[in-house]
Amino acid sequence: MGNETVGVGTRLPDVDHLGILRAIPHRYPMLLVDRLTEVEAFKRAVGIKNVTFNEPFFPGHFPNDPIMPGVLVVEALAQAAAVLAVTSLGPSAEGTMVYFTTVEEARFRRPVRPGDTLLLEVELLRQRLGIWKFRGRARVGDEVATECSFSAKVMAGRASG
Repeated sequence: MGNETVGVGTRLPDVDHLGILRAIPHRYPMLLVDRLTEVEAFKRAVGIKNVTFNEPFFPGHFPNDPIMPGVLVVEALAQAAAVLAVTSLGPSAEGTMVYFTTVEEARFRRPVRPGDTLLLEVELLRQRLGIWKFRGRARVGDEVATECSFSAKVMAGRASG
């Protein structure tokens, strides 16, 4: 599994919702990234999550003050990173399982509410033995909502299904 023709930092096409569905196995209600833009192979990407009042978590978090759970903002960053990893590896990697393994130094700076557009910025720090380490930052406009570092295990085989 690999994409030997693409070097680090090579600009890749944006990944729309159909490309995301091919890249990772997440589906509603756990698919938390709508598209990727500014994709640079094995380096960085920017994702977008449009947060709507129809999200399944808002009725319970919180009924009179809807806020996207911070852990789901971190999950959105991890999904954007998984799409970056899979698209960097190339078409033969579509459907590869990417398992979230660690999260460190998570900081929640601003609540995310219905109507917000989350800008999910992920940067690959290093990869070794199938473990990919990322830095992520989620923004709403010019304000940082969440930032963290996290790792994921990129599996060698494809997901079944």
